[in-house]
Amino acid sequence: MEQQLDYAAVRAAAGRIAGAIRPAAVVPAAEGVWYALEYLQHTGSFKARGARNFLAAHHRAGILPEAGVTIASGGNAGLACAWAARAQRVPATVFLPANAPRVKVERLRGYGAEVRLVGDRYADALAACEEFAAASGALASHAYDHPLIAAGAGTLLDEIRAALPGLDTVVVAVGGGGLFAGIATAAREHGVRVVAAEPENSRALNAALEAGRVVDVAVDSVAGDSLGATRVSADALAAARYEGVRSVLVPDQAITAARRALWEEHRIVVEAGAATALAALRTAPQPLGERVAVVLCGANTDPGDLTAPGI
Repeated sequence: MEQQLDYAAVRAAAGRIAGAIRPAAVVPAAEGVWYALEYLQHTGSFKARGARNFLAAHHRAGILPEAGVTIASGGNAGLACAWAARAQRVPATVFLPANAPRVKVERLRGYGAEVRLVGDRYADALAACEEFAAASGALASHAYDHPLIAAGAGTLLDEIRAALPGLDTVVVAVGGGGLFAGIATAAREHGVRVVAAEPENSRALNAALEAGRVVDVAVDSVAGDSLGATRVSADALAAARYEGVRSVLVPDQAITAARRALWEEHRIVVEAGAATALAALRTAPQPLGERVAVVLCGANTDPGDLTAPGI
């Protein structure tokens, strides 16, 4: 189905997923700063919004196949896809490398997904997923690069605005760019500035802006498990060119320190990817705004290292 990412798509997504997702809690953190606790979302990350919107849109259009949906992802996108498929009562087939952590495999199966382990690289799993979709007729989903996925993620911005009147700036971590593209699209409608935060060594969006086109980047970051996309979506690059959007890079040390600070100061456990947004705020040379929301977007992580020496 043909789709484009604009504010109308975000509003349509909000209607489709209403009552199915958890509205974001927004809490004060410091003077002029609030946290959007999206890590409390179903499946532990914002990905549930896009996955639910993607499948609901296809279902309402009468084009959700009996073969269900398939995706290559052992991370947050795979979990969200399996969860959303269970809600629509259709099969989910998730492809992972054979060396995927057992805990991820078991979580996916807990959501009712059929898990297929293929090869030892993500590329192997992706190729097998594409072959399966072509042969079975299953609907192929993507972790971030689809307007319906991004529009679903963008519904978060209006929830933050409703909870925090006068919001002028939102800080969001960027991997492949689905969350960023959706939030920036909604933020543009309301004149809200967006800070796009990336690790210095996982900078797909920043590199695309520098090159003037989508390019491949190397990934070597503590946040690479969730922000490790080697290229950003075209929609994200387009959104990054909006007025009021700023791209910021942060070092891994600052990300680790932000993640630890969330635990020590608030007893909040998030992924390094989610802590990247806070790291951008903590390392900014000047205030980012007067009423700033930092999106804490996911918490599918092992909390055991938060109190380890040197962390």
